[in-house]
Amino acid sequence: MNFLDELTKSSEKPKSEPIKKEEPAPKKEKPEGGVAWGYDLYPERRKESESRFANLMHGRDNLEKIRCERNVYKCIKTSPLVKLMMGALKSSGCPMDIRRHIACEECHPSVSGGYDPVLNQIVVCQNMATNEGLVQGVLTHEMIHMFDYCRNDLNFKNIDHLACTEIRAANLAHCSFVSAWMQGDTSFFNFKESHQNCVKSKALKSVLSVRTVSTEEAIEAVERVFPKCYKDLEPIGRRIKRNSNDMYMAYAEGYLYGYDN
Repeated sequence: MNFLDELTKSSEKPKSEPIKKEEPAPKKEKPEGGVAWGYDLYPERRKESESRFANLMHGRDNLEKIRCERNVYKCIKTSPLVKLMMGALKSSGCPMDIRRHIACEECHPSVSGGYDPVLNQIVVCQNMATNEGLVQGVLTHEMIHMFDYCRNDLNFKNIDHLACTEIRAANLAHCSFVSAWMQGDTSFFNFKESHQNCVKSKALKSVLSVRTVSTEEAIEAVERVFPKCYKDLEPIGRRIKRNSNDMYMAYAEGYLYGYDN
């Protein structure tokens, strides 16, 4: 039983006697719930015919897309973390085709990337992730979601599952002492809790950006699954410290866990 199965089982409530009452049929939703599931942050993901986020600046948009695609290609070829994630996905039965599974698009300014489980596709926000370092961060973060979706039957409609994969992505791809300090989650006097606070803050922000839930509900979900999900370091195997050799060491050790290099 994997960690997501355990979360689902632990969150189940005892069944009560059903109330026989006729209720109106629920409205038909998009596969992942439309706007309530974050699609409003990615205009090009919408199925309706509508103008682009910056419809009057197509020339700039084309240049941004070309730059984004070049940075994606560089990361695929040179980033130890991205190559490790691609190997882990391939070994898990979900090989990536960059032409099919990665798309550079214009997004809402509040996000730099996203994972679309309906199309099984990573979105790199060409107007926000504007350099190779940012693109590497987006790809690594979203590939962790893709890995969880592939290997652990991730259900984005289950808020505990969503909180868990956001915790894992923040834990493995984002938080360091520097980033935690910039977010206000640490000081020079609380090193021990700084990383955990950063992960919780990042995960909470991500959950709230794609789910129409209260802050209290999101906090409860993050706290509920945090102990288990924070300990899960697959497939990177370690927390990456900034300005260290951790990403190179993680990539070099990938074969030990059966991941293609």
